[in-house]
Amino acid sequence: MVAGFLVACSGGTGHGRMQDLPTGRGELAEEDRFVPNYGKPELQKALIAERAAEATLEHAVAQLETGGDDRYRTALADLAVRRRFIASLEGCESTGNACPPRLDDPPWAFDIEAEPPIDPPLTASLRFDLESWRGVATELHGRACACRTVYCLDSVGVAIDQLEKRPMPDVQGDDVATLSITRARECLFRLRGKQHARRPQEV
Repeated sequence: MVAGFLVACSGGTGHGRMQDLPTGRGELAEEDRFVPNYGKPELQKALIAERAAEATLEHAVAQLETGGDDRYRTALADLAVRRRFIASLEGCESTGNACPPRLDDPPWAFDIEAEPPIDPPLTASLRFDLESWRGVATELHGRACACRTVYCLDSVGVAIDQLEKRPMPDVQGDDVATLSITRARECLFRLRGKQHARRPQEV
């Protein structure tokens, strides 16, 4: 059912090192490049699953095409996002770059129009001291890079905008958290098919 694709996207945390993936030329310096904690076998299984999901979405889009209504446009946009996610997995497999922090796709339900506004449903604690803010930023990075739907891109983007304003003043400029938030936004731009502004290290 197409509606099911509108209420799910990825989330999570986790930094580690994936073995045997070369660094592409012209990418981030090794100390700044994100390297996940899964290996090639897990990545290849994820690619198989994502390509099957892509085929299912293609079938759903074809069935809705004659209607040309909002469901068709949403399904078509979600298909484009999933294809870009698959492309990121393929880039990760071939060059070790654009790797998402996680490969799974747990539910993510965040009503960005709720009144009064509600906190995003993160697993990380929202205390906004140094440890908490780093955990929040890491989780947002994981969720952003694992999005497979437009809804996910939109709602995670809102979550980042909301939460980035809330750390305690003495930790707002923390380099570790800032890098995670920057990477999260880069993933949102990439999955939308847009070019994110390069960081100084990439120029």
